[in-house]
Amino acid sequence: MRRTLACLFLLLSLVACQPKAAATPDLGTAVPYQTGTPTRTPTVIPPLTEIILPTPTTYTYTVLSGDTFISIAQHSGVSVQALQAANPGVSATALSVGTKLVIPTGGQVSGEPTPTAATLPVLQAHCWPETTGGLWCFALMQNDYAETLEDISAQFALLDSGGQQIASQVVYGLLDILPPGASMPLAAHFTVTVQASAPVQAGPGLRVQVLTAIRLLPGDTRYLPVSLENTLVKMGADGQSADVSGRVRLTGTGTANTLWVLASAFDAAGNVVGVRRWESAAALTAVAPVAFNFPVSSVGPGIAQVEFLAEARP
Repeated sequence: MRRTLACLFLLLSLVACQPKAAATPDLGTAVPYQTGTPTRTPTVIPPLTEIILPTPTTYTYTVLSGDTFISIAQHSGVSVQALQAANPGVSATALSVGTKLVIPTGGQVSGEPTPTAATLPVLQAHCWPETTGGLWCFALMQNDYAETLEDISAQFALLDSGGQQIASQVVYGLLDILPPGASMPLAAHFTVTVQASAPVQAGPGLRVQVLTAIRLLPGDTRYLPVSLENTLVKMGADGQSADVSGRVRLTGTGTANTLWVLASAFDAAGNVVGVRRWESAAALTAVAPVAFNFPVSSVGPGIAQVEFLAEARP
């Protein structure tokens, strides 16, 4: 057993990655307009995972540089959902080096409710080349269910002109949940240099495979209901950036100590061209809405529309 764990830690220690920080663009002259919704055509891509909840038999693992929930779960022989259920206070999108995770073992818990894995439509998948080399790639996920979806992730595979894979990443949603009827982009940056004359199109160029998309069980209290009010977009003079603002209000009881707002930018054809997440430093209650104001920029054509999502947790 000790030899097996030692090999596991050696494999995980070989992975490394660097976090990305979003730049604040020059917004230029601002012209306000109200938000809209682009038209999209869905393509359903099925998920790959099964759902297994943790058992009382566990051991701990210390997160190393480059680790993800998926890589840890794969090497530990458990599902991503079982790993997250065993570590409810840890966010898959903000996994820190040195965090100690509980690793469940022994299979599924008898008699406990199991979250349902969902088939998640991917409305679009394409990349925008950078002038300095590399690519920004986006896949737009749509929740067509009556329930909120959690733990959305996908495998992005970059393909050459012959359809051969040249790079791959596991990508997580910038929010932990996706409400019913809403869509959310997943974003990944590749350092592979390509010709910047045209975007890489879906099919040859970028392949997206959904890994996880879980329906929340009834009565789940880990997220608080919120509404967005007075959302406004002020376009920069060049159309490549925008300043977004509005308010978030808690529509139920309690206090949200974690509040995220996600702004997704689309071009005139409805393609995702940029995304940015904002985090509040103030607590949110039903009687004290929180105002937000932050920039979002395009890595492709000019911004025509911006859509918003918000997430609140106790």
